Amino acid sequence: MLKGRHHTIITPFNFRLSLSVAISAADLGMAQFLVSAISVTNPDIQSTPAIDYAVFIAILIIHGSMNSLPIRYTGMINNLSVWWHLMGILFIIIVGLLLTPNKPSASFALGQVYDGTGFNSSGFAWLIGLLQSQFTLNGYDTAAHVSEETKSAQRGSPMGIVMAIATSAVAGTVLMIACAFMIQDFDRQILNPQASMAITQVFLDGTGIGWTMWFLVIIIVAMYFAGAAVVVGSSRQTYAFARDGAMPFSKWLTKLTPYKVPVNAVWFNIAFAALLGIPYLFSDVAFETIVSINTIAANISYFIPIWLRITMARKRFERGPYNMGRFSIPCGIIACIWIVFTSVLFVLPTKYPVTPENMNFAIVPFVIVIGLAILAYMVSGRKWFTGPIRNVEA
Repeated sequence: MLKGRHHTIITPFNFRLSLSVAISAADLGMAQFLVSAISVTNPDIQSTPAIDYAVFIAILIIHGSMNSLPIRYTGMINNLSVWWHLMGILFIIIVGLLLTPNKPSASFALGQVYDGTGFNSSGFAWLIGLLQSQFTLNGYDTAAHVSEETKSAQRGSPMGIVMAIATSAVAGTVLMIACAFMIQDFDRQILNPQASMAITQVFLDGTGIGWTMWFLVIIIVAMYFAGAAVVVGSSRQTYAFARDGAMPFSKWLTKLTPYKVPVNAVWFNIAFAALLGIPYLFSDVAFETIVSINTIAANISYFIPIWLRITMARKRFERGPYNMGRFSIPCGIIACIWIVFTSVLFVLPTKYPVTPENMNFAIVPFVIVIGLAILAYMVSGRKWFTGPIRNVEA
């Protein structure tokens, strides 16, 4: 455990920002995919910001309602989610590769680089592409967010994190490679698809409308599970921060149902996520900005405790029963370097020439949140904030 109150006030605000934005990103992405699936069988219905946002609100309400149920139902859904993801990925890979004709060469599928940024740099395009992969790596610490509802949390929570990363790394890599081998015409399917999403066009051309609908259902349900898990983690973090006095309206946010569910924290996150999605109605790059904000804020919230672990708390850090031993410091150094590198990268413009319409404004809300956190701490927080309340036993 890291002791001391001086470094814990900023991390909660970064977590709050990253988790609420993660809800927006996950559910807005699901809304886009759902509209894309509908347009396959109903060509008259095409994706527009207004339609996507309306579907997004409906998904938020469903997620809020589901997460207001007793925690045992959430656990059942999470267990189902694991098997749905693994079996769904296996189904898409096998059927997609078997049915897709005219598969590209291995050199194309594994080595083709497209630079659509306008910077005329394939290296920069590759680096910008890290944003989506880094975004998918956020939220694996949900096991820690629900540690107070986990048996043997000091071992179970870190094991959950490790297993989530390992499983996702293997399954995700295999799925991406398989999808790359399903691309038959890069220009028509990826750059100028008739379907509202490029991957939908790839599935349609390779397997036909019937199998494509099965693939899309698998993906949409998987995205639903992912969004539900983010709401679980976000609501529990909100409750924990409010209990520690690090959130406005703390008394209201810490209200529990008879089933020990922080229902007010759940709906607070749902409402906040809905507000964060509003810019999508007015800007084509708003979704990328939302993803950038989530990734940066989450990265910084991870960076602070890791940095303190390898510097100020290097000698007095209290190891838990699950630890990395002598590899802790080297891994911490590598993690900090990676976080700084990607955080700088993800606030850079993604297209050239840079215009107000395509400018990456992710840094703006991030700086505002950090500024408010520091101001709140300097004005009043330092007088009463004592750090997190420990409420987890081995």
